[in-house]
Amino acid sequence: MGKYSEDAKKLNEYVGGDGNISTVTHCVTRMRFVLNDPSKADVEAIEDIPSVKGSFTQAGQFQVIIGNDVDNFYNDFIAISSATEASKDEVKKDASKNQNVLQRISSVLAEIFAPLIPAIIVGGLLLGFRNILEGIQFGFLGGQTIVESYVFWRGVNDFLWLICEAIFHYLPVGITWSITRKMGTSQILGIVLGITLISPNLLLNAYEVANGGEIPIWDFGFFQIQRIGYQAQVIPAMLAGFLLVYLERFFKKVIPQAISMIFVPLFSLVPTVLLAHLILGPIGWKVGSMISNLVYSGLTSTFSWIFGGIFGLFYAPLVITGLHHMTNAIDLQLANDFGGTILWPMIALSNIAQASAVIAVIYLHRGDTKEEQISIPAAISAYLGVTEPALFGINIKYGFPFIAGMIGSALAGVFSVSTKTMAYNIGIGGLPGILSIKSGSYITFAIAMAIAIIVPIILTIIFEKRSMFKNKIEFKTPSFS
Repeated sequence: MGKYSEDAKKLNEYVGGDGNISTVTHCVTRMRFVLNDPSKADVEAIEDIPSVKGSFTQAGQFQVIIGNDVDNFYNDFIAISSATEASKDEVKKDASKNQNVLQRISSVLAEIFAPLIPAIIVGGLLLGFRNILEGIQFGFLGGQTIVESYVFWRGVNDFLWLICEAIFHYLPVGITWSITRKMGTSQILGIVLGITLISPNLLLNAYEVANGGEIPIWDFGFFQIQRIGYQAQVIPAMLAGFLLVYLERFFKKVIPQAISMIFVPLFSLVPTVLLAHLILGPIGWKVGSMISNLVYSGLTSTFSWIFGGIFGLFYAPLVITGLHHMTNAIDLQLANDFGGTILWPMIALSNIAQASAVIAVIYLHRGDTKEEQISIPAAISAYLGVTEPALFGINIKYGFPFIAGMIGSALAGVFSVSTKTMAYNIGIGGLPGILSIKSGSYITFAIAMAIAIIVPIILTIIFEKRSMFKNKIEFKTPSFS
């Protein structure tokens, strides 16, 4: 008998038994089930199990929060169950049967961008640090910047650009690699394809194109192709990456296995590179520019505060559906086209607002040691940018903290957009988000953070005292299938 055998037996029973479990695995803190009939899961009974700290359904998976000891719980669960073990990738694939079309698209985008996020966060932080070194004139330095005053820091500033350039200018390489990784095709071909989109020796840099540089060409006699690089471009890389994937899959089916090692890569890569520069790149560039211009216009127009309020209000519900991953591509495009993004600060503020609502619950329910095992780690996690434990473990469970967080996020979003608070790029969510904010926006972002902290705490306390919005949240993902 293992430490969690009794609790594991109860969980197995309450999710509907072995017959209702299609596959099961675990992550760092959660058990992840794909259930044949999700309606058979007795959520109330599951959350009453001593080892369970909460549960939620996301991306077609029923997830049960156990905590840091989840691996031992999982081993005890498998020992008493005949459920099918699976890898995380197998569970995700199996879970897709419970997803609608929009959820599947969002899931694919999430798995493409998720491996890139650590590098992008590092790049955003380094850009912010470089801005302090080269962009701020300090009075104690006689009105000069740090790089103007110190040779050492000038060297540091120049050296750090090596990393920033690799992350942002060479972003298409990461995107095409990640697409082939996600879709299960040849990753090295994805890397090669990405390099052909940004070759510094053979292609004119995208930033020089934007500044009116003379564009060289490949002359094929009866047609020509402009030798334009797609540095930092998201959509051209995505279009090319998916074309490569589907060509490789097609040729693997039609080319005999004996010669597939030679001709599948050849017939997949060469046409993709040609079409990427002839059709997909130019179209993707225009589409990306249209999207970023439309969003930027909304964020800087006379009615920008309405956009900020709506986005701030509904970002947390987007997290519940998983659709929030779609904002990654828009943020990256905005940062590329306009040197920063006004959208991302609102995402960090939404995380802060939901975390603050949990802080109010901790205060209201102080002394409830069982709940504190969930609420305290959830608040810390949300303040650091990961809100799912706070949302599913506390805020949606009670209802009123979730609404208080949405309202606080909306008000903070209105202020952030109205003051044109801008980040260099995607960064760490929550309180550390200020590290990715442009220096000219430090004060406005700090004020917006104060709004996102104070308003949800006050509203959560008021809502509980007046019994408002209690247990009235039943969020369902809209069906597009």
